[in-house]
Amino acid sequence: MDPKNPQKMRTMNPDIIIDGGTLLSMVDGHGPEHNIRILIKGDRIVHIEENDRNVKYPDDTEIIDARHGIIMPGLVNAHAHTAMTLFRGLADDLPLKQWLFEEIFPAESTHLNPETVYWGALLGCLEMIASGTTSVIEGYFFQDETVRAFHQAGLRAVISQGVIDFPAPGVMDPAENLKVGRAFIEKWLGTSDLIIPGIFCHSPITCSEKTLREAMEISEAFSLPLQIHLSETSEEVDEIMKKTGQRPVPYLDGLGLLHDRLIAAHAIHLNHEEIDLLSQRGVKIAHTPESNMKLSSGLAKVPEMIERGLTVGLGTDGCASNNNLDLFQEMDTVAKVHKAFSLDPVHLDAETVLKMVTSWGAKILGLHNELGTIEVGKKADIIVIDQESPHLIPLYNPYSSLVYSANGGDVKDVIVNGRILLKNSTFQTLDPDEIMEKVRAISRKIKT
Repeated sequence: MDPKNPQKMRTMNPDIIIDGGTLLSMVDGHGPEHNIRILIKGDRIVHIEENDRNVKYPDDTEIIDARHGIIMPGLVNAHAHTAMTLFRGLADDLPLKQWLFEEIFPAESTHLNPETVYWGALLGCLEMIASGTTSVIEGYFFQDETVRAFHQAGLRAVISQGVIDFPAPGVMDPAENLKVGRAFIEKWLGTSDLIIPGIFCHSPITCSEKTLREAMEISEAFSLPLQIHLSETSEEVDEIMKKTGQRPVPYLDGLGLLHDRLIAAHAIHLNHEEIDLLSQRGVKIAHTPESNMKLSSGLAKVPEMIERGLTVGLGTDGCASNNNLDLFQEMDTVAKVHKAFSLDPVHLDAETVLKMVTSWGAKILGLHNELGTIEVGKKADIIVIDQESPHLIPLYNPYSSLVYSANGGDVKDVIVNGRILLKNSTFQTLDPDEIMEKVRAISRKIKT
């Protein structure tokens, strides 16, 4: 389409125009573009052009003023337990096994129910929208309520029903865990353009061989991703080796779990052979550096994973172990911690880190043909970062500015699937006061 033909452009009648700003499309080989205008019709990007203020559009077109902003794809959180906002700060500064088995599991058993998960998930949605996350790979319990919350918020997500081989919230009989997981998939599959249902096996320690195999069989039957925590601690590796005589990755390979739709979170304590095997099988990795650091679990070999061809995304984990859902903070952390560990300032440069939360995150979702870059024909999942803050001035390199200087509070506008969720830092789909007050009331019961 010819941008010099105003009449031809007017016939498009876009629903939303993002007006002005610096575009980081995250398309390989395309650098920053300045003074850009993006036209959105329905749920799609229909035109990208250099801004021309002589072109006029209908009065009912929604205008997003991005003249002092950076326009980029919405961020993908590759691993989260959204409703765990309920337990933010509840049991900090503990070893992972003690934290999980003595604090978090009992708190979940006592306080999780459909209502609390709904409000906890809404609070997580609120936090993620405010900090520029538009897609989430999520696993927890009572996931019907998480779907309900995400629908209300307008976020995109893979939402997976948690599976574990002991009594869990909503599934007191472990023998029913996969039946519940399959029913969850059947209930929600194909009902929404925004929600992909799935199964989340907690870990190779807490799920039996039978559970792991059957979870993969169900996922394969519906062509859906399967999530799992993998090699999060050295103790986990030792326990699996003692039980099976194998390290976790070859153990899972023998069960048939290593597949291009398996999403492995953490993946910290891997040797070189395991990384190669994961790469050969096309397994996707969700790196959660802040949670790993806070629980002293270790540091994943992310630069090596990337060098060997693995797709690595960036996740926050749950708020009980992070304690926030801000992917900008996560980006800053991941870039710096790997430089410090390797003693190499070149490791995980800013543009690579941004790929982890955009184009690579979309690959983990299985939606890279639809999301992760800003291109004509792709879904309109877009955020605008306000540059008018002291910590973002001057702007020499937008990639570096976003990774090393920006934070979630700099997000000004959020669009998902062509729908505005945040405009000028004001929520359009959620009532923050109501949500925060509800969670405060729940937290008072948890604290007692």
